[in-house]
Amino acid sequence: MTDTTTPNALSQGTSQPAAVIDTDNVKSVDLDEPIKRSSGEIKRVLIRKPNAGALRGVTLMALVQVDVQALRTVLPRVCDPILTPAEINELDPADLLTVGATLASFFMSKAERQAIQTP
Repeated sequence: MTDTTTPNALSQGTSQPAAVIDTDNVKSVDLDEPIKRSSGEIKRVLIRKPNAGALRGVTLMALVQVDVQALRTVLPRVCDPILTPAEINELDPADLLTVGATLASFFMSKAERQAIQTP
């Protein structure tokens, strides 16, 4: 599904979340427990496929293993809206796992992604 909604629509605290985005380079994750900010709640984050610069300082294996410290380093570089390390620390464990698994999915080959997709 292609979506033309701008990522900033997520951070405006609107009652209707933006349409789900799921492309090869951007994936959306709905949070079970929204992140609370003074500007409103964040109910969905977009995760961009990281480039080499976003991966500096961490090992790919740590990200694939959903290592919390590695996620705290990389997520602020690839999420929209940008999450702070403090907000990542406060994520519900289920949300942290979902966000981490989504980030890790960018490291799978196309064949691996197709093999696990349901018809």
